[in-house]
Amino acid sequence: MPVRAAGIISTAGLLLLSLSCTNSNSDTGKKALAATSRAVPVTVAAAVRQDMPVYLTGLGSVTAFNTVSVKSRIDGQLVQVNFREGQQVKKGELLALIDPRPYEVQLAQAQATLFRDQAQLRDAQLNYQRFQDLLKESGAMSQQQVDTQKATADQLEGAVRADQAAIDNAKLQIDYCHITAPVDGRIGLRQVDVGNIVHASDQNPMIVITQLQPISVIFTLPEDSLPTVARHMKQGTLEVDAYDRDNQTKLATGKLLTIDNEIDPQTGTGKLKATFDNRDGALWPNQFVNVHLLLDVRKNSIVIQSAAVQRGPQGTFVYVVKPDKTAEVRPVQVALAQGNQTAIGSGLQAGETVVTDGQDKLQNGAHVEPRGQSRNSNAGQSAAATPAS
Repeated sequence: MPVRAAGIISTAGLLLLSLSCTNSNSDTGKKALAATSRAVPVTVAAAVRQDMPVYLTGLGSVTAFNTVSVKSRIDGQLVQVNFREGQQVKKGELLALIDPRPYEVQLAQAQATLFRDQAQLRDAQLNYQRFQDLLKESGAMSQQQVDTQKATADQLEGAVRADQAAIDNAKLQIDYCHITAPVDGRIGLRQVDVGNIVHASDQNPMIVITQLQPISVIFTLPEDSLPTVARHMKQGTLEVDAYDRDNQTKLATGKLLTIDNEIDPQTGTGKLKATFDNRDGALWPNQFVNVHLLLDVRKNSIVIQSAAVQRGPQGTFVYVVKPDKTAEVRPVQVALAQGNQTAIGSGLQAGETVVTDGQDKLQNGAHVEPRGQSRNSNAGQSAAATPAS
């Protein structure tokens, strides 16, 4: 009897334990079902059809289109300064004046010498003509006398030419007294003041003029990109955008001018030169800029935010939000990734909504609750794509 009672008690215990485990598994399943049916908050954005710009980016430095160190070409006292520091000047505009009086005196002396030698030349030429007539008519003059007179006339003619050269030189020195702007540009800080004696041998310039309109940017690209750039240059002019140090604000838009004739073997990059009108003065020499070279524009591309693209063992995919607010895993082919925009080659249609944030909580068929729609492109990329469309 005691053994039978013990068996009955053991059987009853096993039945109770089985019922307890069954109830526990049932509760876990209900919680899992509730979890799968609960809507997951996500951020979404619509796939749009638009032109997708293709950019190559590089680091660059602004260089003045022309830099001229203006020096005196003569010796003299600086008597006049006609510019202000930082002033924009035009080519040929008078900047400074060196005392021209010593050279005006030299000019007067050369003109007087010319007048004297011209008078002597006229007399020698008349005598030569008389000697020739006497030799032909009466033989009163010998051939030697005629030849000697001709040589005298020729010497005086040489003296007259030398006098004229001296006059031209004096006039040139007077012109050098008037220092003019050789190019359009902006004047830097003044290096010498009125009253100082300047010399043609001075090492430091009087003025430095930098041409800022237009202005150039020298930037680098990987050597593998240079053949592609050269090929597109043959098809037309390429547009170049200069951005600030943070690569957020576009400063100016210009055109690619040329590619350097060699590659730097240490960095594996090539130099390129672009020109900018710089009418608003946004670029300054030696300024650091980020350069965006517009290489091509893909027309009518399906564009989404790059944050929507996920990568898995089977390749790239996105979560598409269906009309019933469920998420569908959609394999896609990425055609181009540019900044925070991605062009989709296949797998997605314009107007479909994709998840851009919260994908880590999703699985195929999960219910979602869109909490907000993010923009599909940032300001910088939109601005860059607008003129190309």
